[in-house]
Amino acid sequence: MSENSDGGGGSQISALDDLLAGGVAGSASVIVGHPFDTIKVRLQTSSANGNSGKATAGGFKSLFKGMSPPLATAAICNAIIFASYGHSTRLWDKIVEHKVSQQQNEEIHGTMTEGAVLIEHGEHGTHEQTRTWKQQRNNNNIDNEGWIKVQSNQEEAIDTDTSQLSEDTLNTSSTRQNYLKVFTCGALAGTVQAFVICPVEHIKCRLQIQAISGAKQLYKGPIDACVSIIKNHGIFRGLYRGMGVTLWRETPAFGMYFAVYDTIKGRVESLLEEKDDDHPIPSHAHAWAASALAGGISGASTWGIIYPFDVIKSRMQTSPLERHLQKGMWTVGSDIIRNHGVKHMFRGLGVTLVRAFPVNAIIFPVYEFVLMQIGNWRSR
Repeated sequence: MSENSDGGGGSQISALDDLLAGGVAGSASVIVGHPFDTIKVRLQTSSANGNSGKATAGGFKSLFKGMSPPLATAAICNAIIFASYGHSTRLWDKIVEHKVSQQQNEEIHGTMTEGAVLIEHGEHGTHEQTRTWKQQRNNNNIDNEGWIKVQSNQEEAIDTDTSQLSEDTLNTSSTRQNYLKVFTCGALAGTVQAFVICPVEHIKCRLQIQAISGAKQLYKGPIDACVSIIKNHGIFRGLYRGMGVTLWRETPAFGMYFAVYDTIKGRVESLLEEKDDDHPIPSHAHAWAASALAGGISGASTWGIIYPFDVIKSRMQTSPLERHLQKGMWTVGSDIIRNHGVKHMFRGLGVTLVRAFPVNAIIFPVYEFVLMQIGNWRSR
C-alpha cells in the first residue's frame, strides 16, 4: 500500500515515516471513535432487558473514560499494522509471485514432452504447435532440438483466439492473486497487531464499565489497572484475558478490511478520473476522497461480519478475573445465546457501524496527508 508511495516528495517511505503518519492517523481515529466505542461496550455487557440509558450514563465526559490506553498506543498499533502489511507484501512479492510467474511462464511456453501440444510466443504472434520428440537426431525430418513442428492450417485464427484467451487468463489469474495477496498480508498484520491490542482493550473495557457501576471503583486509571491485574492474576491469564477471541476477530477482520479497501479504492479512483475535463479535480483530492470512502465502507462492512466475536471478547474482558470463574470463548458465546438469544450477539452493532465509518474514513486520508507533508518537508 503506502510502501511504494512517495508522500508527495519523491522519497522512499521509511519505518519512521510510517510511525509518525500512522500515529497521527490512529490518534485522530481514537478521538473520533472512542465515545461510540464506550456506548458499544456498555450495550454489549448489559443484560438484554437492561436499561439502554445506562449506555450514556455519567454524561458526555464519561464517554471518554478509558480513552488514554488506546490513544497512547495508537501510534504503536498503526505502525505495527502498516509495517506488518508492508513487510508481508514484500515477502509475498519475493516468494509467491516469483513462483507464480515461473509457473505462468511454463504454462505459456509449454512443457516439452512426447506428443504435447505446445503454445509458443514469437515475434509474429502465438502458434499452436504439436511437437513429437524423436530419439534419433540423425533423422532428416527433425530440427537441431529433435522436434518435429507441425503448423496449424488456421494459424491466423488460432493466433488471435489464443492470444486473447491467454491475455484474459493471465488477467483473471493476476486479479485473483492480488486479492489473495492483500487478504493474506492483511490477516498477518491483524495477527501481529492482536498481541498489542488485546491488553489495551482489556484495560479499556474494564475502565469503561467501571464508570457506570455503582460499586467501589477498583482501578484509579489505566496504569493502576494494568499493575493490579498483572499483580493479582498474571500476564497471560490476567492482562491477556480474551487473547484467543481477539485473534479470531483481528486476523480475518484485517484480511477482509485490506481486501475490500483495496478493491473499492481502485474502483472509486477510476470513477473520479473519468470526470469531465472541464471540471478537473486535483489528484490529491481524488486519492483522499477514494481513501475516505473506501476506508469507511471497508471498516463498516468488516465490523458487520466479525461483530459477534467482539461481543464475546467484551464479555470475557469485563467478567471476573478469578481463575475458577473464567470461561472459554465458545462457552461464553453459548451462554449469551442461551440466556439472551442470538440477537444479543449483535447488540450494539448499530452504534458500531455508525462509529466504524468515520473512524476508518479518517485513518487513510490523514495517514496519506501526513506522508505528503513529510515528503514536502524533505524536498525543501
